[in-house]
Amino acid sequence: MPRWVAVWGVLAASASAVGPLAAGPAAADPAPVDSVSVDSVSVDSVRVDSVRVDSARVESARVTPFRTAPGGDARRWAVDAVNAPAAWRVTRGSGVTVAVLGADRPDENVPELRGRVTQGPDMTGLDRADGAFGDGPTGRAGTAIASLIAGGGRGGEISGVAPEASVLVIPVVERGTGQPSGGAFVEPDPGPGLLGDTPFARGIRYAANQGASVICLPASHYGVSRAEREAVSYALSRGVVLVASVGDGGQSEYARQNGTSYWRFPAGYPGVVGVAAVDRQGRKTPDSSDNLSVLVAAPGADVPVAVPGGGHGTASGTGVAGAIVAGAAALIKAKYPDMAPELVARALTSTSRPHPSPGYDDKVGFGVVDAAAALAKAGELSGYARTVPVQDGAHFGGGPLSGAPARPGPDPVRLWVYGIAAALGAVGFGIAVSALARR
Repeated sequence: MPRWVAVWGVLAASASAVGPLAAGPAAADPAPVDSVSVDSVSVDSVRVDSVRVDSARVESARVTPFRTAPGGDARRWAVDAVNAPAAWRVTRGSGVTVAVLGADRPDENVPELRGRVTQGPDMTGLDRADGAFGDGPTGRAGTAIASLIAGGGRGGEISGVAPEASVLVIPVVERGTGQPSGGAFVEPDPGPGLLGDTPFARGIRYAANQGASVICLPASHYGVSRAEREAVSYALSRGVVLVASVGDGGQSEYARQNGTSYWRFPAGYPGVVGVAAVDRQGRKTPDSSDNLSVLVAAPGADVPVAVPGGGHGTASGTGVAGAIVAGAAALIKAKYPDMAPELVARALTSTSRPHPSPGYDDKVGFGVVDAAAALAKAGELSGYARTVPVQDGAHFGGGPLSGAPARPGPDPVRLWVYGIAAALGAVGFGIAVSALARR
């Protein structure tokens, strides 16, 4: 059995058995949601250092430094690290929509995103009463994530991994609280009765119904929700690839004591591509969570991004890494729009590099994503979706065909036996009655 299949099965089995891990105390593992921090922001020649946004940040595999492509821009090192420029010879993501479910909206007027952003409804219920979309505040986290997915990359702009893709923005986290629905936890299933809804579940279903090919989930939370599980299953059934950050709990007290991190969701649900963060040396970042929800990794430390107002800064965290992987998935869906999500995940995992020595570990998964290699692998896997028609009379071996099954109903032989027995019984009963009458 291929190793990726075994681990994918482990992920699916483990996700259903993480109840105790899903309800850890907030004090033991701080709950950053958008998994993004913005540092060294330069806007209009004003330099602001150590600015944190909505929480996040961004520990260690093999030391293989990423290098900027010859003649490339240092601001594009993360894109070069996942080999996106080589993939652009095949596709740049045109025609694909990536839905981003986070805390705030990007500044759609920055040069990198102009004409690429569609505003969706605020699933937290904080939009205007008249139903208009897009009136929520813009933020550094949203702008950073969107620029890493679909930044245009023209004339010194930040380039995203899929520079011709479109972004659909759907807030699912209350800005300021940094939590879905204003709380640190999503309550476990209440048991039989009405199915509770969550902003994440509503956002995933909305994105799938609006034709998104990829859903990027930089926000995360503790706790398993039946509504979210069903929303994830719904999106997967419609061919949507879901990419989620695994969270930034790598330095929590629980992680230091136990050598593993609490699971966060949606990354922990089966079928979701969980993404960890690595630095420019290819090592897992200290804050990146490590558990079996990690499938792949991507750059997530001091990654150049666009910021509101048209400036450039750097961002860190597993949310940043998740945006890069979402861009790689968008390239695959642009070239192979009908490819099933599980095959997209296989293309990403089987070509990631460098693989940890065991093939997989819970820090970087199968390794750092290689967008060009994944796109090439997807070409091989695309044949898996085609089926070969089978002749009705075909069968294995050279022996005779087995007979058709007997039609359901009573057995004629038994009917005759029972009928004769009944007739004989009736005749015997009549003879006995006649004999008694003569006496």
